[in-house]
Amino acid sequence: MVRLPGTPDVNGDRTEVLMEVSCAFPTALRSPDDIALAEQLGYDRAWIYDTPQQSPDVWMTLALAAERTERIGLGPGVLVPSLRHPMVNASATAHLAALAPGRVAVSFGTGFSGRRAMGYRAIPWSHMRAYIRAYRGLLRGEVVEWEGVQMQMLHPDGHSPARPVDVPILIGALGPKGDEVARELGDGLYITLALPDFATAYPWVPYLAWGTVLDEDEPADSARVRAAGGPGWALAYHGAYEFGGPDAVRGLVGGPEWMDVVEKAPQELRHLSVHVGHCVELNEADRAAWDAGGHAMLPDVTLSGTRDEIRRRVGDLGERGVTEIVFQPCGPDTRRELERFLEAARV
Repeated sequence: MVRLPGTPDVNGDRTEVLMEVSCAFPTALRSPDDIALAEQLGYDRAWIYDTPQQSPDVWMTLALAAERTERIGLGPGVLVPSLRHPMVNASATAHLAALAPGRVAVSFGTGFSGRRAMGYRAIPWSHMRAYIRAYRGLLRGEVVEWEGVQMQMLHPDGHSPARPVDVPILIGALGPKGDEVARELGDGLYITLALPDFATAYPWVPYLAWGTVLDEDEPADSARVRAAGGPGWALAYHGAYEFGGPDAVRGLVGGPEWMDVVEKAPQELRHLSVHVGHCVELNEADRAAWDAGGHAMLPDVTLSGTRDEIRRRVGDLGERGVTEIVFQPCGPDTRRELERFLEAARV
């Protein structure tokens, strides 16, 4: 936990606010060990991604992490409904809850890398609403309708915890449609890329961020900073392309150079050029943008800066409704990144 001053009341006094400090990892074979390290260092929760086009299975990885840890919270952040039948996700959730009682939370999103990296668009919010209703009903032990038929979790004793299986459900919402679904069916928001104004209305708001803690006078374009902060920085280009198109990318520093690389690929394959290395390392287009001066955006699009600068920005996020800062380390030295960020956030 990090202690932050709250918003002043009518008398001008500030009530102390507690913010959880958590971490996230792009799901990899080493993720269970990384999560065990995060628990050792004192992180509150670990989230991993559901990105089958570049990752091992999210549920298998979380199960291994549960066996190697005792305290840290665990969860997928985020599940994409179209990747699995609601019964599959409900059964996997129940299994993880049995392995890590009281430590599991689940988040759902419409699909950024989990869908767009395979060439699909995001799922509609109407589908998300129907999916979460079915998923919640299954975990409660109810008979639910999905795809025109009736179904229920039928697990005998020893095959799953007894229903109901109660786990918090967070929704990755950035706009009004997502806000509506989250208010109806969610226990909080799971946010990345942008922080919506309506975040202050929710009691639990994890905010996923990338970046690196810079040493005093460390240049922002050093090889270490590029490896540790670059993958998060590159999301500015990936997101601009997916949500705003080529013109949005060309408006960024280094954007024309980024687009020059992406447009070498045929139109039907460009999503592969965009998402290769996503959240892990810089791809060819990302490196071109970085070398063209795009690295100057690093402090603006990631949580990168000195210890004091990061601490101030975490405090600002708390005032805007964030209750849990979620840091994803990148680069070759995971321990260094986790230790330095935790030190900065908790000053």
